Amino acid sequence: MTRRQLREQIFKLLFRIEFNSVEDMKEQCGLFFELSDEDTGADNIEKDSEEYIRGKYDDIMAHLDEIDAAINEKAKGWTTDRMGKVDLTIIRLAVYEIMFDDDIPTGVAINEAVELAKEFGQDESYSFVNGVLGKFA
Repeated sequence: MTRRQLREQIFKLLFRIEFNSVEDMKEQCGLFFELSDEDTGADNIEKDSEEYIRGKYDDIMAHLDEIDAAINEKAKGWTTDRMGKVDLTIIRLAVYEIMFDDDIPTGVAINEAVELAKEFGQDESYSFVNGVLGKFA
């Protein structure tokens, strides 16, 4: 899988935390990779890609409080509680990459987040995501 495809799968897995308790997420992770649903792309995930996705997901979850605090600090007039679930998930992923993933340059993290917002968000999601993440640049 390409980095973009991996990032998309991480986004899709991370999005599930908006609808499931932390306790249920272990089972949700298992289901994510077991499903052969074309929508999740789970049937196309090879073992090494699965390990990468799980590793990133686990790391994001370990830093989620810090990530949300940083978002709440930078997003003037917005809090994570008020943001749309898709936008929030995309922003969380990008902020994780900016703050904790030294392999991904800030500009790449922002650009990839904007592309995810164009694909999965609403009409204006990409500009909102870009605006929030611009404060991290």
